[in-house]
Amino acid sequence: MKTDGAATTLPAVAQGRSPRSLHRLGVMCGLAAGAWLGAAEAPTKLVTVGFSPFIISLGMVAGVFVARWTVPVALKGTTFVMADLKEKPHLIAWGLLAGMLWAVANTLTVFAIRDVGLSIAFPLWNINSLVGLFWGWLLFNELRGSATRDWLKVLGGAAAIVAGACLVAYATQQHSANGPRNASLGILAALGAGLLWGTMYIPYRKAYISGLNPLSFVTVFTFGELGTVIALGAAFHGGLGNFWVEVARARPVMFWLFLGGFCWVLGDLFQQYAAKYIGISRGIPLSNTNQLWGLAWGALVFGELAGLGVDARVLVISGSVIMIAGAISISFAEAPASEQASWKRAMQRECVRYGLDESGVAAALRGEEASANKPKRHWWEALVVLAAIGIFIWLALDAVRQEMAFSLPWMTVLAVVSIVTLVVCGTVLWRRTRFS
Repeated sequence: MKTDGAATTLPAVAQGRSPRSLHRLGVMCGLAAGAWLGAAEAPTKLVTVGFSPFIISLGMVAGVFVARWTVPVALKGTTFVMADLKEKPHLIAWGLLAGMLWAVANTLTVFAIRDVGLSIAFPLWNINSLVGLFWGWLLFNELRGSATRDWLKVLGGAAAIVAGACLVAYATQQHSANGPRNASLGILAALGAGLLWGTMYIPYRKAYISGLNPLSFVTVFTFGELGTVIALGAAFHGGLGNFWVEVARARPVMFWLFLGGFCWVLGDLFQQYAAKYIGISRGIPLSNTNQLWGLAWGALVFGELAGLGVDARVLVISGSVIMIAGAISISFAEAPASEQASWKRAMQRECVRYGLDESGVAAALRGEEASANKPKRHWWEALVVLAAIGIFIWLALDAVRQEMAFSLPWMTVLAVVSIVTLVVCGTVLWRRTRFS
């Protein structure tokens, strides 16, 4: 293992890339993640027209599975991905575990949306930022060595997130049209999803302080997702045969669910780059601005707040704003040099434990390619992309518009803004790191 002076430079201090520059990149990725993670939840509203939450979750995860293979192949190629995983095989198990946690959490969000609605459930499951903050501090030395003002920003933001979540929960309990029982179950489902998603960020951070590329990580991640959702669906539908019958019945809506899954992958990739460059204690709260997008989709597109009284609307909006203010406070707590030294020690610990090349890992954490040799691309990788497009076309041919009230103008506005965010942030990420 290389331990010369150049190799052990702080991960954030790259030749030509200052810590502040990487921090800004991470912040941008976190905000872009919020836009796409919020848009991805809109298709789960189909649970309100009679489809099982497990069917909804499977449809999204199937779209995620297709996207998690297509996007890395298109951006970096299979040679790069396979070489990256071969160099760090111990992270394959962590990727599978992360996928399993994601699948259970995603299924819980569908239950939450069914019982309390999209605009209410979003702020509640975003307690994952608190959980991720705790794990980041405990396991990966995040915030260790930070100044008092940075601790105050983070802890003050965490307190605001808790306060906002409690305010939204109170509004839901008091004013939900679904009744106290359904509201309680919806709240528990959303909080359970937040706990699992917050814990899921342990494999994320472990992968990135080991130098694994996010595009490589997600290809493993998706097998854990798909396998877990199929197992859950079979268990709760009385067997795999019954489950596939329900899947076939949901064929007219599968296109929308696939689309939601694809959007989720785009948001999750940005989220993973944010976690890589600024840590989970900062990157995850930033990506949790998806609650604003969830509120926008739920309230503007689907009219979820129309049935609530003025007091309830004020509580929901106020709670969401407080939670966002907390996330912003955390995100502006830029890691000082002393904290980056703690990050470096966490990286060195992983390098020693798994026999990794420290200089290569440090380069990866700076957004640089570990090897100067460009990975070989294959002609058949284009077929993978074309196959994914073909699946979407095939599903679109059988897609049926569901009897749901929604605002087409607002849907168009939110979709356009999301696409602009994707193009801008994707371009910056490519120019700065080549998606490394």
